[in-house]
Amino acid sequence: MISANQKKYVNSLKQKKFRTQYNSFIVEGVKMVEELLQSDYEIESIFATPTWIDNNSTIDCGEVSGKELDQISSLKTPNEVVAIVKQKEAQLFEINSSLTIALDIIQDPGNLGTIIRTADWFGIKNIVCSDDSVDVYNPKVMQATMGSFFRVNIVYTNLADFFSKNTDLTIYGALMDGNNIYDEKFNSKGSVLLMGNESKGISDELIPFITEKISIPKYGKAESLNVATATAILCAECKRIV
Repeated sequence: MISANQKKYVNSLKQKKFRTQYNSFIVEGVKMVEELLQSDYEIESIFATPTWIDNNSTIDCGEVSGKELDQISSLKTPNEVVAIVKQKEAQLFEINSSLTIALDIIQDPGNLGTIIRTADWFGIKNIVCSDDSVDVYNPKVMQATMGSFFRVNIVYTNLADFFSKNTDLTIYGALMDGNNIYDEKFNSKGSVLLMGNESKGISDELIPFITEKISIPKYGKAESLNVATATAILCAECKRIV
């Protein structure tokens, strides 16, 4: 059984202010919790159905019914398990010798989650988000990462300050008027791929920090590309040239 207070606590973590207050977040679903158990994140508690418990007999958790799981789940179709996890401070990893993704005011949870998953696919360890980007601990972001969250370092900061302090980095800015990416020779060592907001693009204050303006050539009539799709294309090209 899960108590009324426990239900209230879990449900409060669906809101950013309470995730910040308690320094905790929600992970749910069989796949996500499997990834969690292989990570170094500290687990507060796990609530699971009898089926999940039977398959994971060595894991300490509280048993809940399908109805109780439905009352604390963020999913439209609740899965078998929900975990409450402590947040931890991420550290950037060897940014001077690798490719980093920087995200300027990315607001859609699905886009951020997909970009994290893309970074994991291409072996990119670091993502730097502007302070006003969507919270990575948002349950919709977490689900969209499909577990990749646990293998990518994600930090939030003022991007202008970050670029000012890391002047040795090559900043590739994705812009509509940038150079054709297929004509560029990327330097993926000590470089940053800067992606802008879904509707407004890269903020004006960040343009001066861009070393190379790049663009994906357009062959059809679509007005723009989804930022997560564009990030995947650019990452593929960066890695192809390595």
